[in-house]
Amino acid sequence: MVKMSLEPVQVMSGQVAELKVAPSSNGDSAGSWEGKREFEKDHLGLTAKPKPVTGRRARKVEGAVFFPKPENAVTVAVSSRVLFRTEREQKVFEQQGVEEYLRYQIEHENEPFAPGPAFPFVKALEAVNARLRELYPQSEELFDIVLVTYNHAHVGIRLINTINHHNLFIERFCMTGGSSPIGYLKAWQTNLYLSADANKVREALTEGIAAATMFMPEKMTEVSESQLRVAFDGDAVLFSDESERIFKAHGLDKFFEHEKENEDRLLDHGPLKGFLEALGKLQKKFYAKGQRLDCPIRTYLVTARSAASSGIRALKTLRAWGLEIDEALFLAGAPKGPMLEKIRPHIYFDDQMFHIEGAAEMGTIAAHVPYGIAQKHNSKHNTSAGK
Repeated sequence: MVKMSLEPVQVMSGQVAELKVAPSSNGDSAGSWEGKREFEKDHLGLTAKPKPVTGRRARKVEGAVFFPKPENAVTVAVSSRVLFRTEREQKVFEQQGVEEYLRYQIEHENEPFAPGPAFPFVKALEAVNARLRELYPQSEELFDIVLVTYNHAHVGIRLINTINHHNLFIERFCMTGGSSPIGYLKAWQTNLYLSADANKVREALTEGIAAATMFMPEKMTEVSESQLRVAFDGDAVLFSDESERIFKAHGLDKFFEHEKENEDRLLDHGPLKGFLEALGKLQKKFYAKGQRLDCPIRTYLVTARSAASSGIRALKTLRAWGLEIDEALFLAGAPKGPMLEKIRPHIYFDDQMFHIEGAAEMGTIAAHVPYGIAQKHNSKHNTSAGK
């Protein structure tokens, strides 16, 4: 199996396959930005007249609500280091310090970052929003994406340039200048936080915010551009780690016995239950318009549980919660990677690094949820300029 470092957003080995997005230099060429498109200087007040930007998506659409209130939206906060590839800049920060890092960023601010592991996921969220706006032009029940970064505001220009270059619709920024973003996440009523910093992810989970640490696999499987696919592990992700604790302490036979005895008692909720609920809420908006079979959101339960021996309790719990999972795969301990390769999710959540590594080996973008009994060892302390 490919070894994966717990250092945030590292390439596991080799080179990352190209995504189907506009190419970018990530700092390789000063002329690459101008070669792709003209930067909209008028937005910064540097020119008297607006200049059209080739390929840039219009920000204003008649009848659409682009800035929903946090209480109405499904808010997904992503760090700059998982949305974009910033390994080179991170190396400058670690080796030369913050002042040289800021100088480097300013010198290269017209060079867009390349897409990172969260990029396909964010693009899929935007595709779902487009469909929702077609069906519900006035609705604020949309995905709202917030870019959260430890970066100093000086780096904001490069991030804005990059977002416009890749035609992303991200207008909400949270640049903390090295301070913890957790308080801001709570103010945004964040439904999901994706970061490269495992410590901040743990902090978010402690505060009741669904969160996961993202990693860059060696290769990336091509994913759907029209349907958002999200896959979840069960125990310690959607559910609590109650059953996992029985297994760790007493073995598989005792685990099966415990699940059989308690199959009519609901499992407690896990850290990502609320995000699945949010996805289900948006799915029902499509169902209400007769688009169940053409829904642009699809959810998956991918669990090591056995169907006959321990699957009933999981399914009864989901049903009691009023949650519909589109597909449930009970693998009875079989490797998850090959199944995930067939599903091709934009993101897969699991609490165990063993499964994260197996998924990444097959090209799946996987996110680690550091919650529950499986977290036996503290990950390395990571200090970074731009999580």
